[in-house]
Formats: sequence, structure tokens, C-alpha cells
Amino acid sequence: MPVIEVTNLHKRYGDVVAVDDVSFTVEAGEIFGVLGPNGAGKTTTVECVAGLRVPDGGEVSVLGLDPRRDAAALRERVGVQLQESQLPDRLQVAEALELFASFYRRPADPARLIEELGLGEKRNTPYKKLSGGQKQRLSIALALVGNPEITILDELTTGLDPQARRVTWELIERIRDRGVTIILVTHFMAEAERLCDRLAVIDRGRVVAVDSPAGLVRRVAPTQRVRFRPSAEVDDRLFTDLPEVTAVERTGGQLVVSGSGDVLHAVASVLARHQIVAADLRLEQSTLDDAFVELTGRRITE
Repeated sequence: MPVIEVTNLHKRYGDVVAVDDVSFTVEAGEIFGVLGPNGAGKTTTVECVAGLRVPDGGEVSVLGLDPRRDAAALRERVGVQLQESQLPDRLQVAEALELFASFYRRPADPARLIEELGLGEKRNTPYKKLSGGQKQRLSIALALVGNPEITILDELTTGLDPQARRVTWELIERIRDRGVTIILVTHFMAEAERLCDRLAVIDRGRVVAVDSPAGLVRRVAPTQRVRFRPSAEVDDRLFTDLPEVTAVERTGGQLVVSGSGDVLHAVASVLARHQIVAADLRLEQSTLDDAFVELTGRRITE
């Protein structure tokens, strides 16, 4: 049974429709991504799931409970890391975790969380003096201190440098390995591909697709591109006659053969038969970014 069920969710702010008929389910133990550009309705959607906002229509069930009617019960079972959060500048790491732990009946051990999240050397450091990555790790620790069954992480790595982002990704994977179900809100393609078991792609307040990252790519952008520099002149028709090939382009001294199926093997066989050496050969697969463009008609940064 799904641990989260969202059915025909609606939310508007005045004349602006932020969430328009959104539906999806989340299975126990998975990392479920909510992917879309800024302003797509991602945060509003998960805030309705967490019970932080009241939807204007539709149904939300979390662990069999209603986030509005059963808010107190869900606070014991769902941890939330908000897109923007702030603590008092002088509050130390250990103090913050001990304070939040006091809100729960069966909290996790704050000292253990501090060590697990790599904050051991910062336990007595004031919040103001933490780096961006350390603040994010503390935010995750605060979301986990109640021993939740579900954790919602909203734009977790925004503003982090690439190294801090990858460290945070490894941390999320370890959290999932502990059996925690995670909803991850993101607009980073690499983050979604690396972490998520399944994704709901949201654009302009609507869900346009739900699938695994690989499934989305296969479903809407199956093209592969074989790019190389031939050692001799080659007739395009050698490739366009192949059933696997859909297009042949020339760019500079490179030949780009696009197709599907085992297009690499087909191209390599033709080259071998004609004794042509392919320099700088590489296979380019369609990406999640390509799939997003196919689904929405625009790139996620537009």
C-alpha cells in the first residue's frame, strides 16, 4: 500500500492557480522526487502533504491519516526540511537538536545524529558560524530527530557547491537505507537522476508524468547519438540506410549519427566493413533534461 496518496489536489492564491489537479502516490522506502522549475507548484504540493497548507480541493492521505485532521499524530511520524529555514544565530548545533528532540515522545539520540551527519566537530558551534553545507546537514538532522517514517526535503542542495552537494546526496542515500521514505523536491536534473526511484514531473501546477528517471527518458526521449571523426570521407547513405538510424548530421569534422536500439553496434559494423577508423567516438544518451523538454516544451531553467 502507498504511504502517501495525493488525489486531484488543488491550491490557489487569489487568481493564481499554484497546484492544479495533482495526483501521485509514494511507496514505502522509496525516494520519490518532485521535479520542476521554480514556481511550478512543487513546494505548495509538499506543504499540503505535510499539513502546513490547507488545499482548496482534492484529497491527501499520509500513512492513512489526513494531514489536516490528524496533524498532531503526523508530526510524530513525518519530518520536514523546509526550503527556507533559520535558527537563532547563537543557538549551538547540540542545543538545537536537544531542543527539537524535546518536542517528541520517542526522539532519536541527538548525539548520535550529530555524529552520523558529520557535525561532531561542530556540536558547540553557533548556527551563525556554520557553512552552507553544515546548515543543510543540521536541517536534515532536525527533520530526523523525531525518528520519522517519512521525511520531506525541499530544495535541499540549493546554494551548495558541487562537493557539498555530493556529500549531501550520499547522506540522503544513507537515510533511505535506514528505511525512511523520502520526498525530495528539486529542480536539479543530476540530483533527481542520482537519487530518485521515481519522479513526478510538475510544470505550471500540473503533473505531466510520473515514472523512474530512466523510464521517463525511455518513454519520451529514446534517441542515442554516436559522435565521431571518420578517418576518411564517408557517404551519409551508409548510415541512413540502417534501420536503427533516424538522422545523420555533420558538425565541423564530426559525424553525428542519431538513432535507437543498438545504433552503436550498427554504426561500428559499417565503419569496420569500410575500414574507417572512428576517432574520438562516444555514445551520447538522452538525458532527463531532454525528457523534460519533450514533456513540457521548455528547459527547466526557463
